[in-house]
Amino acid sequence: MFNKILIANRGEIACRVIKTARKMGIATVAIYSDADRQALHVQMADEAVHIGPAPANQSYIVIDKVMQAIKASGAEAVHPGYGFLSENPKFAEALDAAGVAFIGPPKGAIEAMGDKITSKKIAQEAEVSTVPGYMGLIEDAEEAVKISNEIRYPVMIKASAGGGGKGMRIAWNDDEAREGFQSSKNEAASSFGDDRIFIEKFVTQPRHIEIQVLCDTHGNGIYLGERECSIQRRNQKVVEEAPSPFLDEATRRAMGEQAVALAKAVGYASAGTVEFIVDGDKNFYFLEMNTRLQVEHPVTELITGVDLVEQMIRVASGEPLSIAQEDVKLNGWAIENRLYAEDPYRGFLPSIGRLSRYRPPAEVVKADHVVRNDTGVYEGGEISMYYDPMIAKLCTWAPTRDEAIEHMRIALDSFEIEGIGHNLPFLSAVMDHPKFISGDMTTAFIAEEWPEGFEGVTLPEITLRRIAASAAAMHRVAEIRRTRISGRMDNHERRVGSDWVVTLQGESFPASIDADPEGATVRFSDGTEHRVTGNWTPGDQLARMSVDGEPLVLKVGKISGGFRLRSRGADLKVHVRTPRQAELAALMPEKLAADTSKLLLCPMPGLIVKVDVEVGQEVQEGQALCTVEAMKMENILRAERKAVVSKINAGPGDSLAVDDVIMEFE
Repeated sequence: MFNKILIANRGEIACRVIKTARKMGIATVAIYSDADRQALHVQMADEAVHIGPAPANQSYIVIDKVMQAIKASGAEAVHPGYGFLSENPKFAEALDAAGVAFIGPPKGAIEAMGDKITSKKIAQEAEVSTVPGYMGLIEDAEEAVKISNEIRYPVMIKASAGGGGKGMRIAWNDDEAREGFQSSKNEAASSFGDDRIFIEKFVTQPRHIEIQVLCDTHGNGIYLGERECSIQRRNQKVVEEAPSPFLDEATRRAMGEQAVALAKAVGYASAGTVEFIVDGDKNFYFLEMNTRLQVEHPVTELITGVDLVEQMIRVASGEPLSIAQEDVKLNGWAIENRLYAEDPYRGFLPSIGRLSRYRPPAEVVKADHVVRNDTGVYEGGEISMYYDPMIAKLCTWAPTRDEAIEHMRIALDSFEIEGIGHNLPFLSAVMDHPKFISGDMTTAFIAEEWPEGFEGVTLPEITLRRIAASAAAMHRVAEIRRTRISGRMDNHERRVGSDWVVTLQGESFPASIDADPEGATVRFSDGTEHRVTGNWTPGDQLARMSVDGEPLVLKVGKISGGFRLRSRGADLKVHVRTPRQAELAALMPEKLAADTSKLLLCPMPGLIVKVDVEVGQEVQEGQALCTVEAMKMENILRAERKAVVSKINAGPGDSLAVDDVIMEFE
């Protein structure tokens, strides 16, 4: 077994690997860029080596610099995590030449599975079910049309060396096939330096289901069940779960056996994932193989009890698998939510800045449920523009899917983050969505359910009443505290009234409160009542309440005359007033939002890369106005309507904050 390993990565996955290495008694070495000097993975590791400037192409993915860090530290093996150099055969080759173990698969397996055309041919030879398609070289658009007609529409036109949704088009007819072929070819050439294109049948009602495999260097291979990854946005997974609510045991076994057959066909040794597209009739087709640890590996660990990182380390050290296929038992249900530094209310644009508050829910390991949070950040730390915007992977496990979802809801509500935009509200909305709850979902779920983008959550009345009852009880506690602070100690509870009107989400709930030492009974004017208990005190930013015996977690902020409460994805201004105050408040005119229709506002903190228009120029709807870069992603801002540019306030190289005015229109 190794004495010291280097983790050629950063963030939450580096922290994750360090935890297992520590458990195994193995010393760890972190690498870090200028931007990561104070990062959590650097603090956790036994040693840390600086490898260069903040941009990844000047630090984390420069093979020579990583090799220098390995030599300087004396590490015997390297775990690459995912992303960066994890699927780079040249890195695996460099490690081999230096006599350093790669905690991953052989170079040949990485190369074979890294090319979509080659991997599909190998899959076919291994008798793995593949999507009907044409894998040869396609000369021009007319040949693409001919092939598409032979396969039958709809078809998927894909770049052989593609990834992340680039070089990919769906065609439903000849015209779209011609256009899609040329667009995919151009995009593939510019993104990957490889313009080879292939065409395959587009599977309708698709679900994205992947099989976790584990192989050693002694010819042993097993599969550890599947993960459902259909909740995606722009081909990026957002929510994963294990097992899939869709598969039956026969389909699971067939997919697992084919996945292992493919792994053995390429001499695979390590943890890896074979991804499939599954249609509504449970027909499954090979998509690709990821020759690394997957982001979503924790859900597999939670339902199998197998530490995949530990197994990778043991395989790399030459040990045979200690687990046979008959030893793999799927226990309960696990769900993972990816928490990103992105603003769901602004089209999920990246958000950077300092985490002024970062309080994840407590991690729990109990017989009836587990809460796990894989993270690489801490309160006071920075979310950098240079790397992936993932903050954490929040996971829950329970004996049943419904219980796992409910524990996830509570965990999301308990997650406190301030200082940056984040997708917690959106994740809560997914957990409460009827289609997700039923398990009836495809990879089009997000696009179909939020076609105009995410605009927040409208809570049902039964939930509003529970929040209103809690707000009334909390307000009473705050009023008692206020009277004590003011010095009116005598009969202070009698001075706090029992009749209130709670207003939230455009609705008002007249209520009376009957308090006792154990809690409060809140009666609404229609005769319904709720029993509210909890230990919230004024100033607490998290309220763990119980309403009629059911848990309710609220994030709490103070506003004039009430609270800002966030729960189940909703962000609510809640006013608690006396009946007379409520009567007068109803007469107050509503404040109108400022008119920004003639302004182009910066939607995220970023750098102006390019300005495409001039003062006095008439622009048309959809025309590019400028490009803003954030987290190494370029975002083109376009005109929403026909207008004339009257003023330009920023130019290339300018750094802007959210809502800074870039240009103005007549």
